[in-house]
Amino acid sequence: MALPGLSLPGLGLQSSTTPVYGAAAPPPAEEIARKENLPAQSEWRFEVAFGRPYSIKLLTGHAELFGVELAPSQTYNLSGYKGAIFTWQGCQLEITGEAESEYSAQETEYAVEWLNLHGMLETARDEAPADGGPRVMVVGPDNAGKSSLVRSVAAWAVKAGRTPTVVNLDPREGLLSPPASFTAVTVGSQLDVETGFGIAPISGPVVTPTKNPLIYSFPYAASSEKPDVYKVVVTRMALSVTNKMEEDSAAKRSGFIIDTPGSLNDPKSNYELLHHVVSEFSINVIITTGSEKLLNDLNRRFGPGKGGDENIHVLRVTKPGGAVERDQAYMRQLRTAQVRQYFFGSSKEPLNPHSHSLTYGELNIYRARSASEQTAATGFGADNDDDDYDPAMSSTPTPSNALFEKVTPSVAMTGSMLAIKFCSGNSSEDSIRDSAVMGFLYVADVDESKKKVRFLAPHPQRWGDRALLWGSWPEAVPDLVT
Repeated sequence: MALPGLSLPGLGLQSSTTPVYGAAAPPPAEEIARKENLPAQSEWRFEVAFGRPYSIKLLTGHAELFGVELAPSQTYNLSGYKGAIFTWQGCQLEITGEAESEYSAQETEYAVEWLNLHGMLETARDEAPADGGPRVMVVGPDNAGKSSLVRSVAAWAVKAGRTPTVVNLDPREGLLSPPASFTAVTVGSQLDVETGFGIAPISGPVVTPTKNPLIYSFPYAASSEKPDVYKVVVTRMALSVTNKMEEDSAAKRSGFIIDTPGSLNDPKSNYELLHHVVSEFSINVIITTGSEKLLNDLNRRFGPGKGGDENIHVLRVTKPGGAVERDQAYMRQLRTAQVRQYFFGSSKEPLNPHSHSLTYGELNIYRARSASEQTAATGFGADNDDDDYDPAMSSTPTPSNALFEKVTPSVAMTGSMLAIKFCSGNSSEDSIRDSAVMGFLYVADVDESKKKVRFLAPHPQRWGDRALLWGSWPEAVPDLVT
């Protein structure tokens, strides 16, 4: 969404059956381009399946995708996207490809609210006291446009010369990392239309400016699956972000904005996890969207006069009309695409992962146990046979309440990801849980007869004696390599 009065200079694989998020799909025999004229303060909404070619080019005027301005006459490949191209002054687009749904929409009141929010945050930054800029958390149910809001506000802040920090606490989607991770990144360069926040500095030359994210592992599908672990990892992330901002005065003045999963919108738990995030990050602005009940509940709990050393402002913004439901099939494809993009990049910026072959004796692999396994180990739910995990893989006896168990590699790992922790392979369970992530490995092959494992890694260097964490989330991607 282009801001009035602000201009942005133009932004200028290996074969696999796995789709790439935002990458160009193989073109059909014939493509017919069509033109769409959008009036001022309208948007072009589209939903495109993975693997389907779909591209948009700005012919005249100004337009944005989630706060990132489109360069004139440049083709953007948006396969696998659900998004909206917004224009403040009007524009003409050239569209090629087939979408599952596409239409021009004039009900875009949300955009003015989002821009007003950006203006409010800019005022707070200008008036920032010694303790820094606004500390913002965006909350709401799933499919309410939270991530789009975070991306838009971050992009506008960068245009205004700020360096905001963006924090992702949703393990279902990755930010500069695969799913099953929390990420914090200070954004000092403009975002990219196709890749959003860009790519991490992994392998190969790239056009898009790379980011250096801080990553923690949370190898579970939802915060509710392991709430105690969620709290601990959030605390570690908050400490790391706070310390980093103390070392960077520009980032501290710019503040941060946190994207949260819809599972935190849980009145049954009295918003326990949400309250923990507010406390650990010292949040002073809460933005709600998509739920009147959540707004009222948070006002009662955090509104003016509710105690504390600093007032917390609880605000509401309108859910965008283009925010659509993302079903389980789409989310699984998205996770697969994010895993592939981490190792292989996009069609515009392909990356070349490196192959490493190690013996069993060179590895220290720990498996994250699910809540159901811990329950069964204590004698409850012993009849549960849904888990196909083989206890014979375990290389050491595991206490019933342990989070992790050290395992011997097996073919069951094939297609899975392992998080490389900064801590050593013989560290305590707490150290493995609390340690940040150096990077991720993909298990390409396990040869049980030779007792060797072949990995794909972004970097050519070995990772030394580091703990490797394996979880059941995200699910294995068996067709990443052939």
